[in-house]
Amino acid sequence: MPVSEPLVLGIETSCDETGVALVRGYDLLVDAVASSVDEHARFGGIIPEIASRAHLEAMVPTIERALATAEVTLDEVDAIAVTAGPGLVGPLTVGASAAKALAIGLDKPLYGVNHVIGHAVVDELVDGPFPERVMALVVSGGHSSLLLLDDTVHVTELGSTLDDAAGEAFDKVGRLLGLPYPGGPHIDRLAREGNPEAIRFPRGLTAAKDQAKHAADFSFSGLKTAVARWVEARQDAGEELPLADVSASFAAAVADVLTAKTIAACRAHDVRTLVVGGGFSANSQLRELAAARCAEAGIELRIPPIRFCTDNGAMIAALGSAVVRRGMRPSSLEIPVDSSMPLTQVLV
Repeated sequence: MPVSEPLVLGIETSCDETGVALVRGYDLLVDAVASSVDEHARFGGIIPEIASRAHLEAMVPTIERALATAEVTLDEVDAIAVTAGPGLVGPLTVGASAAKALAIGLDKPLYGVNHVIGHAVVDELVDGPFPERVMALVVSGGHSSLLLLDDTVHVTELGSTLDDAAGEAFDKVGRLLGLPYPGGPHIDRLAREGNPEAIRFPRGLTAAKDQAKHAADFSFSGLKTAVARWVEARQDAGEELPLADVSASFAAAVADVLTAKTIAACRAHDVRTLVVGGGFSANSQLRELAAARCAEAGIELRIPPIRFCTDNGAMIAALGSAVVRRGMRPSSLEIPVDSSMPLTQVLV
């Protein structure tokens, strides 16, 4: 990678991971992460105040670790990218404050970028530049979004979740089944041992009456309720729960809906490349079904390695590098954080 490419420092603090990365062009020099997930496990979910304090404690050490690993100094950094939203206000504020301080102290431009878009763009660090147009399915604990990306940074939101996101539904079903938090990895593990056809759970927003208005939207609340009722009925009857079969059948329903709607959107918009990102993209059934259906449809599938699925600094540095490369105007040092930042807004 030519030295002339700007060196971008990316900072991610939207939830419970403090991520710091350095990217030059499409080359990832380092991706350092400090997680506070273990501190939230006993509460069964993320506590924003605990996450904020963890970010405060981890920020400077994580930046120092990233610089040392990449063998660069702060003076060599050309631009600062930071998550401006969506996310939790407290954690976002910690990251934004750190980025603003660095931008002022180093006299370097600041770029407040979109966390969700970063989940897709991080794949450019793995598989190279995107083609002119790609479809992005971003699935996580807070988002299930279908996005059309033109020239990487111009985004059209085609659909989103109307209630529970995929990852959120997994965590809730995990609690129903008595599994530890977060439930996603435990359900995924059990699902690999079960029969995905054992129980026919509903596929939300796939009926003919929903297609006209919600062809690219997702809904997992009804599925979650169906699982709850099925579990309660077995418990009331004193039957032992077949955890593996319930997990496999539930996971199959989620993967079926996500992939079917996404492939349909690719065909509708004549898109030949699909990128899947976000924490839930680590799910094995989603990966396998997406690969099979993309192969059948002649669509190139790009899914970043699992280490890039959860929140990380690399995704923010990658998106920062993309906007810098296109000469987009830097953000003001007075930018606010936005917990509900629109997915069509790549840069503040």
